[in-house]
This record gives sequence, structure tokens and C-alpha cells, in this order.
Amino acid sequence: MKRPLQRALALAVSASLASWANGQAVAILQVRIVEGEGAVHRAGSRSSRPLTVQVTDETGKPVAGAAVSFRLPEEDPTGSFTGGLRSDVQITGPDGLASVWGIQWARIPGTVRVRITTAKGEARAGTICSVQLADITTEAPGAAPAGVRAGTRRWWLAAAGIAGGAVAGGLAARLGRPSRATTPPSTPAVQIGPPSISVGRP
Repeated sequence: MKRPLQRALALAVSASLASWANGQAVAILQVRIVEGEGAVHRAGSRSSRPLTVQVTDETGKPVAGAAVSFRLPEEDPTGSFTGGLRSDVQITGPDGLASVWGIQWARIPGTVRVRITTAKGEARAGTICSVQLADITTEAPGAAPAGVRAGTRRWWLAAAGIAGGAVAGGLAARLGRPSRATTPPSTPAVQIGPPSISVGRP
């Protein structure tokens, strides 16, 4: 009688543990882009900023240990991760964050759509991050041309200096020019003495 009772108890404990484990399993994953969405990079450059996502469950709680795949397009405009690959996989930490660094962007300007997918157990989620690659000749509003080389910058500075010198020279010449205003007439002579007083010219 003892063995059937022990077996029944063991089965009950196993069922309880299985039920508890299923309750702790992630049913729904959510992935959110934390940094990198809409970023503008110079075409042909290496990114100095990360592309970061956060994985959470249906309640918004961070999910640790989830695999996050970052995939770049196969055709331009695109780029490559460290090692020259088009894809990279990172594992989320306790805060649910995963990042990739140092993407080498292609020289073809345009919009790069990075496909991001995450998985843990049976749960899956995905999103797309759009990044802009700017042509080296693109000029930002109110800024110097983006692709100006050092020599061209020096030429612009020299031209500005010459223009400033010409304005300063013209101002100095104008200030040093004799005035055209006429000298005020001399005061008529006044003579006083005996035996008469004369006013005006003799």
C-alpha cells in the first residue's frame, strides 16, 4: 500500500512542478527599439553608436536570456557587422537589452532596413529598424558641406579672410578721406582803441 501512495504523491508533485514551470514560461515576447531608429550615418563610415533593443513579456517585464537576431539587407544600401557578416546574434541581459556595435555601412546612400527578431522558447517577436545613409556631399541645414575636404575648408577660410580684409580696407580708406565740408568763415576783425571804434574790415 505504501508504494502506490508514494507513486501517487510523486505524480502529484511532478504535475504541480510542471504546472508551475509552464506558468513561468514566456507566452508573448515584445521587442522595442531603444536606440538607433532613424539614425543618420555617413555612407561608407563605421557606426560609433549602438543599435539597441529591449525584449519584454506581455506585461512589460524585461526578458533575460532571449536570443536577438540583427540582419542587414543582402543588397545595397546595406552594411556588415564585425567579421563582414550580414547578421549578428546577441543575448539579452537581466534588463532585457541587446546591442550591436561597429556596423560598417556601405558606400551607397539610402535607407537601410535592419530586420530584428527575438526568440525564447516558443515565443517569437520581430520589428524593423530604419537607418539613413547620407551621401558624403549632403549638406546639413545651416552647416558646412558634409563632404568638404580639409583643403577646401582652408580655401573657404582664405576667401572669407580676403573678403573681410577688403571690407576693412574700404572702411579705413573712407575714414581717412579728407572731409568735404567747407571751413567756417573767419570771424570779422574787431578793433578797439582811441580815438574811434571800428567794427568790420577797414
